[in-house]
Amino acid sequence: MEGGAYGAGKAGGAFDPYTLVRQPHTILRVVSWLFSIVVFGSIVNEGYLNSASEGEEFCIYNRNPNACSYGVAVGVLAFLTCLLYLALDVYFPQISSVKDRKKAVLSDIGVSAFWAFLWFVGFCYLANQWQVSKPKDNPLNEGTDAARAAIAFSFFSIFTWAGQAMLAFQRYQIGADSALFSQDYMDPSQDSSMPYAPYVEPNTGPDPAGMGGTYQQPANAFDTEPQGYQSQGY
Repeated sequence: MEGGAYGAGKAGGAFDPYTLVRQPHTILRVVSWLFSIVVFGSIVNEGYLNSASEGEEFCIYNRNPNACSYGVAVGVLAFLTCLLYLALDVYFPQISSVKDRKKAVLSDIGVSAFWAFLWFVGFCYLANQWQVSKPKDNPLNEGTDAARAAIAFSFFSIFTWAGQAMLAFQRYQIGADSALFSQDYMDPSQDSSMPYAPYVEPNTGPDPAGMGGTYQQPANAFDTEPQGYQSQGY
């Protein structure tokens, strides 16, 4: 249960890249990582236009520098967050403490939900500023495709991060239903409080009685008195 609920393998097991890349939350992290590159890359490369009359750059989103700054900041930070949690996915099977695994899953839920909210705000903000932009500020329609791409992938990122939060919550529920989540795991073979198993004699030959080789004490050959015997008085 522990490997299924909290990671790609058992605690302390070897890293398996094939198993890692097949996990849905890892796939969503990679997709979110790519989306963040598209967003901040589009704004950095083509989100600023040169004004011939003013001689300075301005943001393509309604000349609002805060809109471009927000898109770049969220994109870069989301990019770094994805790398951080991808590294955690790689290291996760090595975490032997169930409490540490619980903390990792809970942080995944909170961070993913928080980033879904930031991307929602970013999408609304960029879309609004793009809608009210004046055509006269960009008569040649420079960078319009990049501006729309940043808005579109901000919208897609809402669902990829929300999906990560949902999958992390499912992992938490699976772990919460198991006993391993609420207490420190102890290998039964190392628990000195457990009783020893009964000794079973190896079966070295055919067992006609079907007793499986279990040792039984023979009847007392010297006890000739029948069971239930009562002396009678004369």
